[in-house]
Amino acid sequence: MKQALVIRHVPYEALAGFQAPIEAAGYMIEMADVTDPGFADRDLGAPDLLVLMGGPMGVYDRDGHPWIAGELARLARRIAAGGPTLGVCLGAQMVAAAMGAKVCPGPVKEVGFASVTLNEAGLASPLRHIADIPVLHWHGDTFDLPADVQLLASTPLYPHQAFRRSDHLLALQFHPEMGEDASFDIWLDRGERWLAEAGSDAATLRASQARHGARAVAAGQALLADWLARLQR
Repeated sequence: MKQALVIRHVPYEALAGFQAPIEAAGYMIEMADVTDPGFADRDLGAPDLLVLMGGPMGVYDRDGHPWIAGELARLARRIAAGGPTLGVCLGAQMVAAAMGAKVCPGPVKEVGFASVTLNEAGLASPLRHIADIPVLHWHGDTFDLPADVQLLASTPLYPHQAFRRSDHLLALQFHPEMGEDASFDIWLDRGERWLAEAGSDAATLRASQARHGARAVAAGQALLADWLARLQR
């Protein structure tokens, strides 16, 4: 059976809606937390699929999170070898950094449900499933595009929202897996400062989740199922 290793940078940011399409594609899922004593020795090149989820820390905060440097080094080797890899939010920033791109604080906090603008490459990619559909944004960092990738999506505040390299590497700054998972309540409880800086609040996000969450997750699952199917070509 194919193996999928999912890296959790914090316990409350896991696969959410992405679990079902990964299992449906025939993968056995294993979770790895960066705080696990054995994480530093995990071979990130071994799994058939590597998924890097989000987290509130920045890629550049290596003094506060000493596991970052080791994860980046192992991730860089996997990407160079062409191992199928998906990065979501912090995971996308880790992918960019592992490919030599700069990651830094963005202009503002971008938080809430909103659609992304797909370019021509995005419309021809698995992201076509989320065209014009509001998906969850929850980020305050951005990144330069790595060399030899295709930009797929943008928003006015964050022009680099998604990129890919062939069909084996996909990086998503936003969260198309989120909208129905119970962990959203933890995000709201822990994110009061973020919401305030973004000009929003928990009540507004809950109302937006009620309007958009189910459709966002369904579209995100279709996106991921499409991408996983392309890995088999």
